[in-house]
Amino acid sequence: MAKLLEGKLVTAAMKEKQTLQVKELEAKGVTPTLGIIRVGERPDDISYEKGATKRCEGVGVAVKVFALPADCSQEQLLEVVAKVNEDASIHGVLIFRPLPKHMDDEVIRNALAPQKDIDGITDGSLAGVLTGKGNGFAPCTAQACIEILDHFGYELKGKRVVVVGRSLVVGKPLALMLTDRHATVTVCHTRTVDMPALCRTADIIVAAAGRAGVVSGEFFASGQVVIDVGINFGEDGKMCGDADFAAAQLIVDAITPVPGGVGTVTTSVLVGNVIAAALKSL
Repeated sequence: MAKLLEGKLVTAAMKEKQTLQVKELEAKGVTPTLGIIRVGERPDDISYEKGATKRCEGVGVAVKVFALPADCSQEQLLEVVAKVNEDASIHGVLIFRPLPKHMDDEVIRNALAPQKDIDGITDGSLAGVLTGKGNGFAPCTAQACIEILDHFGYELKGKRVVVVGRSLVVGKPLALMLTDRHATVTVCHTRTVDMPALCRTADIIVAAAGRAGVVSGEFFASGQVVIDVGINFGEDGKMCGDADFAAAQLIVDAITPVPGGVGTVTTSVLVGNVIAAALKSL
């Protein structure tokens, strides 16, 4: 049976480090603070907000929530973004998306100051991932994949990695981040020819396609590590990933569970980015 790469082990180690960093900042008179901008009351946004707030409070990071009604104007939202940009006490900002359809997502996300963009949504942050320079941060989910591999001691240098999915949230930035760590990366998508054969050649598979079970048993080979980014719900109502977990368990060396894997670590990465932004502000 495959080894389970449980997120709670990663987050425990991250929490210990983050708590020490917050104490160092407080000794210098700085309380790292997360600003959350939420439009409307989508249940998934509320749930993530509660989880992020709890994780922040656990290490001493403060949270300020800016909640707007779902029918607010784009101008009203931009005013809030400008406000948090100018507020030196707020070090990192999370804008919940998708935004209501009457708003221009590109305009809103790029109004955020890159140095406060802790989830890699601005063009400036993504350019920083590409060049290795800049004030922003990589998307939290992509960074969470790296954190898991590092925590469990998987060397990336020289390894063959196949990333299934090419979104700006995970696939594309993660491919760049893995390349920077000297991995040889192949990005697969809906137009890829014979994807299972490509995946079987990989040392590490990252399943980030956004569809339940798309990475099936024929994708796996002995000795592989599978990082499953997917968050889906099956016909039985249970949460599942993009990889066929049951099939993978019998073949690969290690795999992240869903739930309890990448998603668990993502929130800790978010908190870590707030702290890093506060440190940079000094």
